[in-house]
This record gives sequence, structure tokens and C-alpha cells, in this order.
Amino acid sequence: MIAEIFPYWNIVFLVLTAIYAITIVTAIGVVISENRNPVKTIAWVVVLLLVPVVGVIIYAFFGRSMKNMLIINRKSKQLLSNKISNTGAHASLNDMSPENQQIIALANSLVEPHLFSNNEITIFTEGRDKFDALKHDILAAKQFIHLQYYIFENDNIGKEIGNLLITKAKQGVKVRVIYDHVGSWHIDMSFLNNLRAAGVEAYPFLKVTFPEFANRINWRNHRKVTVIDGKVGYIGGMNIADRYVTGDKNGPAWRDTHLRITGNALAALQYSFAIDWNFMRGEILPEIINATPAKGSDHIQIVTSGPNNKWSNIAMIFHKAITNAKQRVLIQTPYFLPSDYLLKAIESAALSGVNVEIMIPKNPDSKLLRHASASYIEECLEAGVKIHYYQGRMLHAKCVIIDNDFVTTGSTNFDFRSFEHNFECNVLIYSKEFNKRMASIFHNDTLSCTPVDINRWQHRSKWQKACESLTRLMAPLL
Repeated sequence: MIAEIFPYWNIVFLVLTAIYAITIVTAIGVVISENRNPVKTIAWVVVLLLVPVVGVIIYAFFGRSMKNMLIINRKSKQLLSNKISNTGAHASLNDMSPENQQIIALANSLVEPHLFSNNEITIFTEGRDKFDALKHDILAAKQFIHLQYYIFENDNIGKEIGNLLITKAKQGVKVRVIYDHVGSWHIDMSFLNNLRAAGVEAYPFLKVTFPEFANRINWRNHRKVTVIDGKVGYIGGMNIADRYVTGDKNGPAWRDTHLRITGNALAALQYSFAIDWNFMRGEILPEIINATPAKGSDHIQIVTSGPNNKWSNIAMIFHKAITNAKQRVLIQTPYFLPSDYLLKAIESAALSGVNVEIMIPKNPDSKLLRHASASYIEECLEAGVKIHYYQGRMLHAKCVIIDNDFVTTGSTNFDFRSFEHNFECNVLIYSKEFNKRMASIFHNDTLSCTPVDINRWQHRSKWQKACESLTRLMAPLL
């Protein structure tokens, strides 16, 4: 029938089939030629073969790589780096353990080589306490306020922070805000217009617009960094949203970890913000951080990571710290989707007698990620890893505690997306006293947990096992 209406249909069909086949083969060739992790490469090839039309579209939006892409030119980066170098606040390695010296050397190879001494840290595990402190520090600002958040909601807490920023901008304080365009997708334009009308410079990171949509949608800025007057800074896992204070429709306030830092390390936090600001606005921030040494003795490095880096910076730090561990590895993460080499590092540590404990939420905010995370539990349990299911509310904390003198926390989840696709920022802290405080918080959190028993876990339903296996196939793409 079709041939009678359109006599050349067979030829057109063959041509379209050939074009279709060439497109799929070319896409697979591009994936393979990028020399990525074989697991991730195979995952993309499977997607392209099983759902070729949809797979090509998904790859265009979520699969492309930006490795080695410069987001700031070398001259501008050197100018900003010099501002850190001139602080003269670098710490000595003399009192560091050999294991920590190795981590420091690795971080120095990956990012700007700076280790800062004389820092003091306040730990927040509840959003209300963190936001009360942040509002107090904003009100005290005299020169500048730099805020960077993945999510900036215009809900109750967002409006409170926004109104304070407007007040300070009208007082002549320089206020700059970076928010992620996808993470803050629901932010109201009138809210942003009010900020900008008052003099607040608020801009989205990698704004998702057409025709650049496919080039940007997958690369998100997940960092949460604040610097105020070069006197106080914040870094951690909390966004600006009511869910950390009053909870959301699914339950009470989220449990998270955020730090308030004073001391010399503020120069590195400012450097992180300045790099992203230069990428967006093409401007070199004029402020030079001459931080006042704090009373604390904590040694700090700030490590950033992103899809443009040659190396997976923070993933490498995690791997080095875990393989160095001799006594304990304590991990808190909302999503547990480790790369193969990180999974083997965890299992190797446990099998060699190191106490390894992982805490994840029983009911995270994503069912898909819950199943994917659960797929790793059985083999971890078999290796001797203790798994804690946090009950009652969403656990959003992101911490790795090693032995008795190293901690890293920040915006990085223990998953593929944080390690490979997101722009992240973590603080590395070399301190026995701080390690003790964080370990105490971890053990206190276990009181709200249910330990996962290997015998019961192995007898979970076949349906649950099937869901876990299927979602694990997509883990490198999530």
C-alpha cells in the first residue's frame, strides 16, 4: 500500500536505516574514543544499543565530557593564586603523620598547593543553628558578602537571607551570589529581581538556555561556599532551603553537616569563589583576603573538583585516605554509589581489619538512588563493612573520617555524579581534636540508625534484588 502511494519508499527506508545505523555506530565510537572508565563506557554502549533513539538523546544531554576544558585563563588564575600566596599563612608538615603528608602532597598536585594553619571550626548538624549563625555574620558584614549555593529557594529561610542581603547591599556592602541554574530551577524571578534592584549581583552558574541546553544540563555547580569580609567562611552540605529548618512534605528537617571557619583558610575559600565568579562574569575580584589567624590549631586544605579537571580530584583524595587507613573509616553520605576502585578500597580496608562503617539514609529523597545504593550493600557486608541505615529523616551529611587525625566534608556525595559531573568543594582537616568531635557526632548518629544484618539482608525479596540490579546498571549515569 505504501509502495503504491510512494513508489520510492523502499529506497527512502534503506537510506533512513543507513543514516540511523551510522548515527548509532558513530555515537558508540565517540563514547569509546573518550577512554573513560570501562564500566561507564559499557553502560553508555548498552543504553545506545538497547534504546538507540532515546539513548542518543540522553547521551547528548548527559553523556558528553568536558575534561581539560579551561574555565579560567592561566593569567587570571595566576593573579588569583598570587593573592593566596601573599597571605603568608602556610602550615608546616613537621607535625603531620606520614599518611596525612601523602594526602597533602596529593592535594597539592591536584589543586593550588596551600595548607593553612591557625583555623577554628564550628560544626553545625542542624539547619536552624547554621542559618542563625549565617544571618548574624551577614548582618555584621562591612565590606563584602560572597555566597555560592547549589539551591537557593525563595521560601521562608531564602527570603530571610535575601532580605538581609538587600539590606547590606543598600548599606554599601558588596554582595555577590552564585546559584546553580538547575538546582535553583524553581526560584521566582521576582525574588531575583528584588535582589538585583537593591544592588546584589546574583547570577546563575552555567545558565541552561537554548541552544546550549545539551552542553550544560549535566554539569552542575554543587558547591556551598560563603566568605564574609575575609573574616568568616562557611562550607558544607546545606543549601538555602526550608527543608533544613522545618523539613519538607516527606518529613522533619534534614540532618546535614556544615562548617563555619575562621582563620587563614578563608583565602582558599575566597579563591574557590573567585574562580567561579571569573568563569561567569569574566572579572577578577578585587578583594584580597588578609585573614586573621584564629585561636584554633586545625590545619586545612580546600579541594575543588569538577568535570573539567584532568583528574577526579576529590575521588582521588577519598581513595588515598581510605587506603591509608589503619584504624577506622567512617563515612556518611546521602547516596552511596562508589566507583569500582573506591568500592575495592573500602572492601580492602575492611578485609584487612580496619573498622569501616557507612551511614546512609533508610529513605533518601530519591527511590531510584535508594535502590542503586542498596545494590552495593551485600558485598560490603560480606567484606566486613558495617552499614547503618539512618531512620526518621533524610540524612544529607557528607563526611569521611579516617583514623584519629583526618576528616573531609563539604558538598561531595559518595557517588558518580559528585565525582565526575558536578563542580564540588570539600575541606580537608588535619586535626586530632576535630577528628574526635566529628567521630563523636557520627557515633551519636548511630543511635538513630538501624544496623543492617547480613543474614536478613540476604533474604530480602527477589523483586527488591531485581530493582537493585537494574538501577545499578545505570549507577555510572545517575
